[in-house]
Amino acid sequence: MPKLGLTMSEGKVLDWPIPIGGTVEKGQTVLIIESEKAEVEVEATASGVLRHIYVDPDPDALLPCGSLLGAIADSMEAPFDADAFHREHHRPEDAPAAPVAAAASPPAAGSAPTAKPGRIAVAPAARAAAKKLGLDPSVVSGTGPGGRVTKEDVLAYAERRRGLVEVAPGVALEVPRQGEGREVVLLPGFGTDMGAFARQVPALAERFAVVGIHPRGVGLSDAPEAESYEVATAADDAACVGGESVHVVGASLGAAVAIEWALRAPEQVRSLTLVTPFVHATPRLLAVIDLWCAAAERGDPTLVAKVIAPWLFSEDTLGDPRARARVETGLAETAGRVSPPAMRRWAAGLAAWSGSRETDLASIGVPTLIVAGGHDLLTPGAEALSQALPRAKCVVVSSAGHAVALEAADAVNEALLGHLTGV
Repeated sequence: MPKLGLTMSEGKVLDWPIPIGGTVEKGQTVLIIESEKAEVEVEATASGVLRHIYVDPDPDALLPCGSLLGAIADSMEAPFDADAFHREHHRPEDAPAAPVAAAASPPAAGSAPTAKPGRIAVAPAARAAAKKLGLDPSVVSGTGPGGRVTKEDVLAYAERRRGLVEVAPGVALEVPRQGEGREVVLLPGFGTDMGAFARQVPALAERFAVVGIHPRGVGLSDAPEAESYEVATAADDAACVGGESVHVVGASLGAAVAIEWALRAPEQVRSLTLVTPFVHATPRLLAVIDLWCAAAERGDPTLVAKVIAPWLFSEDTLGDPRARARVETGLAETAGRVSPPAMRRWAAGLAAWSGSRETDLASIGVPTLIVAGGHDLLTPGAEALSQALPRAKCVVVSSAGHAVALEAADAVNEALLGHLTGV
């Protein structure tokens, strides 16, 4: 099972287009899988014959990345020990990281109450381990009965935090990386993580060093107390993470951060890609963000997905039951990785930034690609923004909504790679 993107941890086997014993050419589609975001065709890495299938198609069976799915051999006649091959090559990754829960978040719908409302059940051994490591056990998601936090949960959480990058005193961010070459820094939109770029990361990582930034309150990133998380602060955080002369790709709120970064540290930004951007938030966008926050505060990621999906995706996706179920599953998983209090802070920062940079856009001199969705209900001003930026070009994907990078990944990847390789 391939790891397609910085946050993918598991997938499903949907189809083997080639039967066992069938001839396979290198680069030919040999397998179709489903990640949390989309169906993906997996190409053969060698020529030969499909010798053995370890996992039959099952749309309900989730498998961790690294699981052995099948084997390609030179021929069907050559000796082959399927069990020995499995022992050698089956290397599933560790269990997916549990979402980080805010201490004040209400319990998920249907969960068994194990403590008083507003409190999280923590095993004594877990509390002792957290004290020794200097951690607050209330921010650790539990895998024990009824969501109880175990010692193992605390130790696993501490291990994951070792890779964080400090961007300010007492504030460290989760920064997943993949690939080598010039850096491409990805900035996700409001209420999302690197899963928003799940379809772009594999394509980018073939040519570039992809650096994803989970902003404050997303994933394992710290969520310090504040009235709001300002866009300027997010730009400074990104500048601390990014290297010299980097390509910056931002989506929605991430595009606002990218614009701010280019204005505050122009020497650091080589190019911009702004996916469904805005410089002035419309009343509809602000209303949807408020609704998004309210749904997140209910503590039910499934509810968040059902409330938000109609605003992010086109009618084509929403009208396909299988596609809609897939995107709602992905949104629910993402919602579990974003702190509801942090969302309110980002909402305040977004509103404060709205309209504040319109007169400064002409000073952004780097090559800029703007990607818009023809059915985007939330940020309809992308084409007008391209007229305000001196070196901008705009690509409109007519069939997609606000989540254009997921809905029309091939079109977005083609435009993105063409832009980045040209600068």
